[in-house]
Amino acid sequence: MMPIATPETLAEDEAPVAATGAESLVEVRDLKVHFRTPGRQVQAVNGVDLSLARGEVLTILGESGSGKSVTLRSLMRLLPEQRTLLSGRVRVAGEDILAMSRGELSRYRGSIASMIFQEPMLAFDPVFRIGDQIAETVRRHEGVSHAEGLARALELFELVRIPSAKRRLSNYPHELSGGMSQRAMIALALSCRPRLLLADEPTTALDATVQIQILLLLRDLQRELGMSVIFVTHDMGVANEISDRIAVMYAGRVVETGTVDAVIGRPRHPYTLGLMQSRASGELRGRRLSAIPGSPPDMASPPPGCAFAARCPRAVEACREAVPELRSPGEQHLAACFRLDNAEDR
Repeated sequence: MMPIATPETLAEDEAPVAATGAESLVEVRDLKVHFRTPGRQVQAVNGVDLSLARGEVLTILGESGSGKSVTLRSLMRLLPEQRTLLSGRVRVAGEDILAMSRGELSRYRGSIASMIFQEPMLAFDPVFRIGDQIAETVRRHEGVSHAEGLARALELFELVRIPSAKRRLSNYPHELSGGMSQRAMIALALSCRPRLLLADEPTTALDATVQIQILLLLRDLQRELGMSVIFVTHDMGVANEISDRIAVMYAGRVVETGTVDAVIGRPRHPYTLGLMQSRASGELRGRRLSAIPGSPPDMASPPPGCAFAARCPRAVEACREAVPELRSPGEQHLAACFRLDNAEDR
């Protein structure tokens, strides 16, 4: 688990740059994703707004089931079409993703946007060598020869710091360790030079030492290649390490968003505060760990009003009657809570 910065430890010259005023690569407006299941409809994402500037890293943070991964997969149109109701506006590099045909999506995936998944072993076909699979991806998108594709694969393996890179091209997926597989998957995701990289909890299955290596590698590659990145995690420490901005999601909505300094240093939504207080650290040795009471709501029948009201120590009657809109408690900072102006909550 990565250390969390406090306002005192964040130097002014290291303050992350928000998307405000910068040229946007990604614009998501009122994104809704509902899944049809026998007898009911699950409202997985329910009105998400996001923006991402060129060269920026945005982390989506929240518990399992909050809609983080579904939001990410919506940007790639990787959800099962027969069971999914998808609405809203999603524009990446000026293109309308929700209106794309299959052929247009094939061009978009890889060359404009690419994705790193949670399980690196599932990213590769087990019966083909890893180098050949990356070469085939390059060949298909850029029309180069297989030899040129292999040369690109070697460059990528060296870029992601795989030892003995040339020899590793001949390996099958099962011959690589977890950390090595993760690096190979990053190489695959970068093979066609995407402008947008989507990372869905790519370090979850790794031990702490390898996790730190992969996080630092991703940040270095993002800066070196000038990519925009959307990173999904449930770990506050990871969000602090990798992000320029953070969007906290709960029950399919963004409940707080802003710079790392604002969200982690001055959290204003009760859910964000609960996540901060429930984080384990060495300072809590011998003491009982604080936890958010209750469980997330059933999104097949979400409650009226604020979805967090049943678990919130600050909730008042208004919270159970209407959904709060995102409002600004400070510069480059938004939170969806009716009690932002209450002095006792500061």
